[in-house]
Amino acid sequence: MAQQPQGPTADELAARTPGEFWESLYRERADEGAIWATGVNPVLAEVAGGLPPGTALDLACGTGGDSLWLATRGWRVTAVDISRTAVDRLADVARARELDELVSTECHDLARTFPVGAFDLVSAQYFHTPYDLPRGAVLRTAAESLRPGGRLLVVDHASVAPWSWNQDQATRFPTPDEVHAGIGLPTAGWTVERADAQDRRATGPGGQTATVTDHILLIRRATG
Repeated sequence: MAQQPQGPTADELAARTPGEFWESLYRERADEGAIWATGVNPVLAEVAGGLPPGTALDLACGTGGDSLWLATRGWRVTAVDISRTAVDRLADVARARELDELVSTECHDLARTFPVGAFDLVSAQYFHTPYDLPRGAVLRTAAESLRPGGRLLVVDHASVAPWSWNQDQATRFPTPDEVHAGIGLPTAGWTVERADAQDRRATGPGGQTATVTDHILLIRRATG
């Protein structure tokens, strides 16, 4: 049996700030020649594929596949990550694909700073970290940055994949309803358009495949 991936230890996490940790991870990928911006997350494609293009915010954009997919469909995207290497590499790829007028990149520790702007779509795909993060507060700020009629899409892991850092099969993942409650939006002015779980066939970083489950939360801001 192949060795299961090991996540960072408590000592390793304590030795680095969140920014240092994620910068190290993406710099290693860059040094190893990892392919950047490889594809779009399927739930984002499903949701955004039916929307007219507007302005989008990609939270924790990573290697940038979602941002570039949106840009190729006419969205004007602000791509944000805590790793300077991640956003710089994404900017390079956007320029090479002549999408740099539609993709702007910013480096933010979202626990401390948040991009300025108003958006028609905010995408938070697998917005997880081994560090403490005021996630509900960040997602509330994201929701409040939406224009009237805009949508916040949150897609979370809901199962343990063979390549997950955490291999504890007893891990409990917050439900979409619990994520919604943690955001703390008022009842008036917001509509939950989707709160469910969905299975999909996924491919891990080593090429292995498995069926995994996602938790999906889609919230829309009222138009008036």
